[in-house]
Amino acid sequence: MVENEKPNVLRAARLSIAPMMDWTDRHCRYLHRLMSGETLLYTEMVTAPALVRGGAVHLLDYNPEEHPVALQLGGSDPEELAAASRLGAAAGYDEINLNVGCPSDRVQSGTFGAVLMKTPDLVADCVAAMAEASPVEVTVKCRIGVDDQEPRDVLPAFLEKIRAAGVTRITIHARKAWLKGLSPKENRDIPPLDYALVHEMKTAFADMHISINGGIATLEEAEQHLAAGLDGVMIGRAAYHNPSDILLGADRRIYGVDRETDAETVAHSMLPYIERHLSAGGKLNQVTRHMMGLFAGRPGARAWRRTLSERATRPGAGPELVEEALGHVSGAAAA
Repeated sequence: MVENEKPNVLRAARLSIAPMMDWTDRHCRYLHRLMSGETLLYTEMVTAPALVRGGAVHLLDYNPEEHPVALQLGGSDPEELAAASRLGAAAGYDEINLNVGCPSDRVQSGTFGAVLMKTPDLVADCVAAMAEASPVEVTVKCRIGVDDQEPRDVLPAFLEKIRAAGVTRITIHARKAWLKGLSPKENRDIPPLDYALVHEMKTAFADMHISINGGIATLEEAEQHLAAGLDGVMIGRAAYHNPSDILLGADRRIYGVDRETDAETVAHSMLPYIERHLSAGGKLNQVTRHMMGLFAGRPGARAWRRTLSERATRPGAGPELVEEALGHVSGAAAA
């Protein structure tokens, strides 16, 4: 992207990497951006109270290279979310997203996340306040329903509410969330996927930009959803654990851009970033923990992971350890 050029977020949203707590931090996003220059990246969820009441504006820090990058907010107070959105826009984010999908107990206790599916009027008030406060687009990520709700009833009504409040772009995780009885991890696997319902919502709300999320593990699957009429696909865990499979070919296959790199080049390109991070007082494993899956499925991948996982936490560990770990991969390839 040309310096100072505003990214085309709508185009980037054809493929996005899901906001994932404890995973998609700024180091992870920098790595992902080296692998794909086009994909839309999301922050971990940042709570509006932490920013507005707690003054934790450091949570908005990111690398300029990450653009296009979206800030996901959690909260349920319209005024507080408006203030947080204002901060996010001032920090330079390309999109502000409201979390209406996270099922964790901690999120429920704050009356936000998936539990907000039960109060669409409140969500509409929140996004309207956010949009008024933010010069960049406000979007929503939601589930198809929660608990005993009937998705075919509640999801269209939910979309109507937020559309009337000014939201034109939404990502739908094609599963219900069970707020009681299932852990957040179980909520990502156990409730059945209903891709057909999300596709039906695109037909019913043709004027909205609708992305699908949940269980999508390959670029082939993403291409199928796009070919079937959806506007975007969001991939989560597969893009984190097997980033090369998802991101290295994304620019060419999803965006038609003649740009493709390889995992070795990406690993070498991370070395200057790691040096800067260490010079600022950071630790090697804070970056390398996101690089574990870079060579997933390739000869030498196990030695690569073992080297980094066992030794990146040691005092004094630096870029030379990454180079040593790379030697296992290149050596296995040459064998």
